[in-house]
Amino acid sequence: MGGLRVIATAGGLRYAKANSTLAGHDLMTAPTFTAVTPAVLEQIQAIVGENNMSTTQADIDLHAHDEGHHDAHPAEVVVWPRSAQQVADMLKLANENHIPVTPWGVGTGLEGNSIPVRGGILLSLQRMDKVVEVHMDDFQVTVEPGIPYMDLNEQLARYGLFFAPDPGANATIGGMLANNAAGIRTVKYGALRDNVLKMQVALADGRLIEVGSRSIKQSSGYDLLHLFVGSEGTLGVITQATLKLLPVPEHMIAAIAGFESVEDAIETVVAVRGSGIDVAALEFIDVTNTHAMNQAGAEIEPLPTLLMEVHSAHESSMAEDIAIVQEICEEMGASNFRATSDLAERKKLWHARHIAYETLRRINPGQRIWIMDVAVPISNYPALIAGARRIIDEAGIVGYMKGHAGDGNIHVELPFGDEETLEKVHVVNNAIVREALALEGTATGEHGVGIGKAQFMEEEHGESLNVMRSIKNLLDPNGILNPGKVFPE
Repeated sequence: MGGLRVIATAGGLRYAKANSTLAGHDLMTAPTFTAVTPAVLEQIQAIVGENNMSTTQADIDLHAHDEGHHDAHPAEVVVWPRSAQQVADMLKLANENHIPVTPWGVGTGLEGNSIPVRGGILLSLQRMDKVVEVHMDDFQVTVEPGIPYMDLNEQLARYGLFFAPDPGANATIGGMLANNAAGIRTVKYGALRDNVLKMQVALADGRLIEVGSRSIKQSSGYDLLHLFVGSEGTLGVITQATLKLLPVPEHMIAAIAGFESVEDAIETVVAVRGSGIDVAALEFIDVTNTHAMNQAGAEIEPLPTLLMEVHSAHESSMAEDIAIVQEICEEMGASNFRATSDLAERKKLWHARHIAYETLRRINPGQRIWIMDVAVPISNYPALIAGARRIIDEAGIVGYMKGHAGDGNIHVELPFGDEETLEKVHVVNNAIVREALALEGTATGEHGVGIGKAQFMEEEHGESLNVMRSIKNLLDPNGILNPGKVFPE
């Protein structure tokens, strides 16, 4: 149990973190946790019912890890609440008994955000997956947290509407909100925090509160809505959300441009953004990732590549925009440029991009992949990419890069199969994060802090991290909500 001390009590084992400090500041008071006892299991059953809880090894193991490289940690019980009130009652029970609670969407995270590192209760929101109401005239939808965003868009298609953020994996809306997910369309439509208006949140003490409003304009009181967005379940559990919608674009065209050098490709990103063309996606793909995408059917030249998309209500304006994008790419040294508005071709391209991570896992058998992300101001993106490649090459390891170049975000994937390589990957990860921070960026653009980026929070946020600790202590004084995440230990 590394940094934990075990205390025997009449109620069972209690776990407390050893005291530690960081940069001269005391860390948050270490919470003391109690094991899940048979009596507690009976109370859980009374709240959610026998069919909505499990202590079987298969269910425990399934919810012990996410899609990232972090080690698995088992919970003691998996619980599937079916309503907001059940979520609130579960938190109240856990809080009164000092039992840690880890919220779970569908497990597509990459930084250990939903791994129950302190055991306790794994609170899966997957069975709360209803569309509560479509507000067509307001271009809004109210949903429960467990609905995956692709499933949501399938239901919205009949209304001619869609929810714009696209993180790639079919993540749940609750998980996306908790992580402030973004994705390939952020450059045009923004991240989750830009696309949510109102939420219902269950607090650690069992209260259900509503934050935000269905009104587009809001200037009343503190902005508690965005306090909870991106908090990774450490301040409360999202039980309902009202999201912004848009009409499905009438016309869409995708384009691929290959360059002889990474530098030319990245400089083109800045030029396209500076042109005023409102691209819906602007992705950078390095040579190694073009090979992976081609295995998924993309048919891309093995060159540093930009993958772009333009959305428009009018075909003529779309044609004008893509013509300007092509002109910019060719002026910046593109050796090839291909555009298509064919639905099947576009789907094939984006499918290959979405499953690139799974493809990398297949072409690196017997290895795990450490995937990390950082983000910087767009003007510093060329320097970030150059720095990341230099760091990888100096370490002598394999590294793949792709990212949402239009908003300054890069994903670096680092395969490892032995301890020696893993040590080098650690060094590379830390160096790339610090490169991003030096370029006025952030340790994570969209994957969240979770376990993996907590070590950089003090370095990035300084004294404001202590303000975050104060907020955490106010809303969750017993530290039961997703412990071991966000804050360095």
